[in-house]
Amino acid sequence: MDKLFAVTAPGVQAFTAAELTELGLLSPTVHAARSPGGVAFTGGLEAVYRANLWLRTANRVLVRFGEFYAAAFSKLRKDTSRLPWEHYLVPGQPVALRVTCRKSRLYHSTAVAERVAAAIGDRLGELPPQVKFDQDAAGDPPQLVIVRLHHDRCTISLDSSGALLHRRGYRLGTAKAPLRETLAAGVLLASGWDCVSPMVDPFCGSGTIPIEAALMASNIPPGCKRRFAFMSWPGFDASLWGSLLDEADGQRAADLPRIYASDRDAGAIEIARANAARSGVGDAVEFACQSVSALSPAGTGWVVTNPPYGMRVSVNKDLRNLYAQFGNVLRRQCPGWQVAFMSSSFQLIGSTGLDVDSSLSFQSGGSTVKIARGAVPVSDGDS
Repeated sequence: MDKLFAVTAPGVQAFTAAELTELGLLSPTVHAARSPGGVAFTGGLEAVYRANLWLRTANRVLVRFGEFYAAAFSKLRKDTSRLPWEHYLVPGQPVALRVTCRKSRLYHSTAVAERVAAAIGDRLGELPPQVKFDQDAAGDPPQLVIVRLHHDRCTISLDSSGALLHRRGYRLGTAKAPLRETLAAGVLLASGWDCVSPMVDPFCGSGTIPIEAALMASNIPPGCKRRFAFMSWPGFDASLWGSLLDEADGQRAADLPRIYASDRDAGAIEIARANAARSGVGDAVEFACQSVSALSPAGTGWVVTNPPYGMRVSVNKDLRNLYAQFGNVLRRQCPGWQVAFMSSSFQLIGSTGLDVDSSLSFQSGGSTVKIARGAVPVSDGDS
């Protein structure tokens, strides 16, 4: 069994732990080992493949490759060269080394990277070229090797994902201030949406939240249309990977809830429709170009959305009127519905006039964003 680690944005760990438990990769009777950076779990190759295929909220999946004490460069190189690099790299394969050193006698990250690269060369017989890891570059990124020295304890991890897991492969077009797919999935899970009731996003932008909702309701794995770093490992088991894809195909849901998405920007709606089509859920989402005041869904369900909150869109504009209008529309048109929305400001959340819990927060784009959740009240006239 390998030690594995699902890297997440801060605030998302509990939802990633719940996903791992549902996948059978984390025992519900064991308290999940969480840190601000993610969730630890264990498993073999199948666990690595399954986690990358199915996790909706994680950024990447790491294999804890080696751990040892190293207070001298000679010890670092010797112990690193003893690790079975041939299971993950071929001789001469470029690697990207990401090194952090804290409270250790080996404190120079560049020198540490040089010794680790030399150790890989000792093991494989050829010094690997060191290249920069650019997760936004086109094509497959190089194998990422993460080295962490803390109190002279060296931990070496290998990235099994490659491009970050939010890159599902469907969002080629984006509107203003796009929300990462992993965070959209996190907001949906945080909302408590049951994947059966109707779901509405009245500020859908490029469609990330409704598309992620449709993928969840359809039980389509988010990683089924992309490549992963583990596919380049010498020990990649194509048969096992194929069996996991076949298993996923057999678990797709046919009966889907109504999912509505709207935005006042016609260009954003056009992009959203194209993204939904690429994701395979184009028929599962009903898109409309309209303002939030036109929101009028039938029955009851969930409103899950990411309205403008002044950090990248409408900077220096007063958005309190928009939030007040949003709250008024929900009370008038959606009594009894559940609501979850993102915002960077308690003041904006308060402008809705809704009684919501905003204690949960995520990190998005380097900033803290609050997740406001609650029920839209039912007035006496609606009861």
